[in-house]
Amino acid sequence: MTRTVHVAPERLDRWLTGFGERHGEVVYDVTPTSVTLTAEDGESAVVTVPFEPLAELSRAGLVAHVLTERRLGVLLVRRGGYGAGVFAGGKLLDSKVGSRHVQGTTKAGGWSQQRYARRRDNQAREAFAAATEVAVRILAPAKLDVLVCGGDRRAVDTVLDDPRLKELAGLVRPPFLGVPDPKQKVLEQAGADARAIRIDLSQSE
Repeated sequence: MTRTVHVAPERLDRWLTGFGERHGEVVYDVTPTSVTLTAEDGESAVVTVPFEPLAELSRAGLVAHVLTERRLGVLLVRRGGYGAGVFAGGKLLDSKVGSRHVQGTTKAGGWSQQRYARRRDNQAREAFAAATEVAVRILAPAKLDVLVCGGDRRAVDTVLDDPRLKELAGLVRPPFLGVPDPKQKVLEQAGADARAIRIDLSQSE
């Protein structure tokens, strides 16, 4: 049986210690992208290295890596809205969220359906254009170390295709966040989720 937990960077060292206290002596298998813990009672945990690669391949290296303060950008784009934020050490430094109305689907057929489809496409283009301008204003000049995106992948790709965001596109790292239409609280939570460390736990049979 497996389950996944998410741990804030500040709690990771204590979590690793607690895993050993609960399950006995732990062997670490460290790679640039993941750290696998195998305990003497057969329990195991796989820590996904955030903002890979991990340079120092050790437990101490992992803890130092996750605690490194980075200027983190978050870009959320959906048809119904967008959000951009700059975080440092978990604190939101600058942000902007907005929304655009995009026509819903219609059951009408023929010419009417085509007209609604064209209107939806036009509205979506306007929404993505607005999101792009916010990314250019908020994220591009922020001297980011890493960018995490979320919402709709095609919408995000459309925004990042803008030539003005070429350097920003090269900073994108996982995870890709699933979010509702971005509001301020959604953006703030996305910043926390982007920093959280994913740990997959497996129980022995």
